[in-house]
Amino acid sequence: MFQRTIEFQIQNGLGKPGTALILYGPRQAGKTTLVKRLLEGDPEALSFTGDDLYTQTLLAQHELEHLKRIVGSATTIFIDEAQRIENIGLTIKLLVDHLPVTIIASGSASFELADRLSEPLTGRARTYHLHPLSWAEVADKYRLTSPETALEEMLRYGMYPRVHTLESNQEKEEYLYNYLNHYLYRDLLEFEQIKKPKKVVDLLVLLAHQIGRQVAVSELANNLGLSQKTVESYLDILEKMFVIANIRGFSRNLRKEVRKTSRYYFADIGLRNALIRSFVPLSLRNDTGELFENWFIMERIKRAGNHRRFTAFYFWRTYDQHEIDLVEDIDGHLTGFECKWSSNAKVKAPKDWVEAYPGAGFEVVTQASWRDWLD
Repeated sequence: MFQRTIEFQIQNGLGKPGTALILYGPRQAGKTTLVKRLLEGDPEALSFTGDDLYTQTLLAQHELEHLKRIVGSATTIFIDEAQRIENIGLTIKLLVDHLPVTIIASGSASFELADRLSEPLTGRARTYHLHPLSWAEVADKYRLTSPETALEEMLRYGMYPRVHTLESNQEKEEYLYNYLNHYLYRDLLEFEQIKKPKKVVDLLVLLAHQIGRQVAVSELANNLGLSQKTVESYLDILEKMFVIANIRGFSRNLRKEVRKTSRYYFADIGLRNALIRSFVPLSLRNDTGELFENWFIMERIKRAGNHRRFTAFYFWRTYDQHEIDLVEDIDGHLTGFECKWSSNAKVKAPKDWVEAYPGAGFEVVTQASWRDWLD
């Protein structure tokens, strides 16, 4: 059981009738476990799952008297995988408008759940995002382990909570392969927008080999034999399923800054390694730098989200090949992070960056210094 950083924030929203708390996050990130722990002190709390066909029918009836009979005396209701229930937004609206209840709704596909909630719950909902484990949440597990060993395990097997409860490497690999083949592929099959789910997996494999590089959608489309519009649609769906993260180019001043391209990172590096079927030790890999960059960037994104620090994330690159892996913009203050695996890397801020953004920070992150930016 891991202490989740956003637990206290959600706890503050409980016990306030007429409130809807919406919890987004990928499958297996720990949403159900977190909410059940929050509700341990409320024996009358009700829990439903949208994966259940009976629940889908039960909560799709938008009749107040029917819903009153279901709720009874409960003051807290948890609806897991709520996006699977037709017009769930209207159901939640009826409940919070007419009954003294707090609703917690979770979903693993943000766009489906957001579409069902956006209009009915305008101004009534508070949203949270539960990522896979962050370093801060898992650090206690490694308190007797060297930072090198901890980083090795995280870069190979990622940050899903289940991974960090398994003992052997074989169990971890089997879990990640099962996640890929069971959860991810099954979810892809259920989206009407996805006509060729196998092509989406092929797309993910292509992205897995392009971590940290600018992605040309036209090239992806040619490799997959799909239209550029279709690939763009699939990328958008994968982002909203919390499988990948899209980092766009940053520009304010320089005409030679690259703006209209994207880099894609995996929300969990363990899933990426499962896609390319490689969990070998870091010493035997030729992609360690890319793994480290992906992992660190996602850790910074988690850190901001877990503490509700509204941060914009970009990469920075000029047409003459000067670049910075990650740029964070917090209320107009910029900080650039360059990820280098080698602890002996000698890197200076690019001259164009310093001249264009004189007040911006610049930090070099290595395998020896990453904890300075995540603890």
